[in-house]
Amino acid sequence: MVSMAVHLREQEMSLRDIAKQLVITTGTKKGQHPSPATVLRMLREHDERTAALVLENT
Repeated sequence: MVSMAVHLREQEMSLRDIAKQLVITTGTKKGQHPSPATVLRMLREHDERTAALVLENT
């Protein structure tokens, strides 16, 4: 789901539009769309991990 969110962000979609495109695949909310806040959190965590890997490899 994170990779799809990153791809959609690269297409300059809003968080609200990204959330509408994604579907939760496991857990109690399976089949539902995540909230825009959840999408923002996922993307922020992804960006932080990516930045840490870049710093680690320099």
